Amino acid sequence: MRAEERKRRILARARADGRVDVVEMAQELRVAPETVRRDLRVLDEHGLVRRTHGGGVPVESAGFETGLRFRAGSHVPEKRRIAKAAAERLDDAETVFIDEGYTPQLVAEALPTTNPLTIITASLPTAAAMSEHPSCTVLLLGGRVRGHTLATVDHWTTRMLGEMVIDLAYIGANGISREHGLTTPDPAVGAVKAKALNASRRKIFVGTHTKFGVSSFHRFAEVSDLEAVVTDSGLSAHEAHRYTLLGPKVIRA
Repeated sequence: MRAEERKRRILARARADGRVDVVEMAQELRVAPETVRRDLRVLDEHGLVRRTHGGGVPVESAGFETGLRFRAGSHVPEKRRIAKAAAERLDDAETVFIDEGYTPQLVAEALPTTNPLTIITASLPTAAAMSEHPSCTVLLLGGRVRGHTLATVDHWTTRMLGEMVIDLAYIGANGISREHGLTTPDPAVGAVKAKALNASRRKIFVGTHTKFGVSSFHRFAEVSDLEAVVTDSGLSAHEAHRYTLLGPKVIRA
């Protein structure tokens, strides 16, 4: 089997399963594990996968994006710790933007609801979850619903955000890096995120350590735009400090 065909099949497996195992892939392709490791190294250099111990995971790009179901089953304990730590930074905010995605949804669910709170979101699951709280007013942004994330995009969404002044935004991203800032595969999603950040006085990024050092297709913000970055302890203290030098407080939950 040619090297290009091997790499194509490795990438397809990673995207279908959410990860690829070196030993299993070597058995399937009938090659040595070192051959698979070498192919993963090349795919990593091309920004298509990220190598992990014993295998690799897919990197989201303009041509590939994971869905909400996959995200809801990945790194859940870490995401819950992130959500708790992020929710504790609510302070006196009364109007809060909650980004699309599973981690921002967990942040919303962790917010204290003892005082009245207005939640602005493009996410249908978040709107549904928060509408159950009597003290919360939920504003669901209109627009085209993306099946991958069950969230709205396009000009209807950004037009509504353009008329708002929001206290605090909890924002996610498909990748965050010191060089390229916060990125996402879909420019339509990036436009909503950028508009929400522009409308918000305070901005907090929430995401697992796997998002760091990753760059996707569309940049919508700089690291220096953020008040805080809330992630898990999988991000090393040394790397967290390097992000702190760009401006935000980095919290490793």
